[in-house]
Amino acid sequence: MPKVKKNSKKGQTIQRGKRKESIARCTVVKGTGKVFINGIYLNDIDNPLYQEIVQEPFVFCKDTTHDFRVNVFGGGTMSQAQAVRTAIARSLSQSAGNDEVRKQMMELDRSLLVEDSRRVEPKKFKGPGARARFTKSYR
Repeated sequence: MPKVKKNSKKGQTIQRGKRKESIARCTVVKGTGKVFINGIYLNDIDNPLYQEIVQEPFVFCKDTTHDFRVNVFGGGTMSQAQAVRTAIARSLSQSAGNDEVRKQMMELDRSLLVEDSRRVEPKKFKGPGARARFTKSYR
């Protein structure tokens, strides 16, 4: 389990999630079980797939005693959603206090708790992309 930052004065815990170029920081505070992403309530976000991805961790543990305030930046929409999902899942498994929730998450989908280490391969010379090469003309 990654190191958890705690702010004892405010009773907050902070967890991090990454996916591609997106980084999400989830702050858990006492509340009523709401999720805010960059200050916007989760149900106010228009994209239903985004909402579905973010709500996946709550299948294992329905936490109605804490609010989740997530700050996410970088990357695209779906990688941001997956980074938020990882940050929330880590904070849920931390706040649950037992190892059962963590084991259930790992059995269903390992990417809930473990960050995907794949990154974009850098472009090389002699080609338009990382591996593709320019076509050679013989005439």
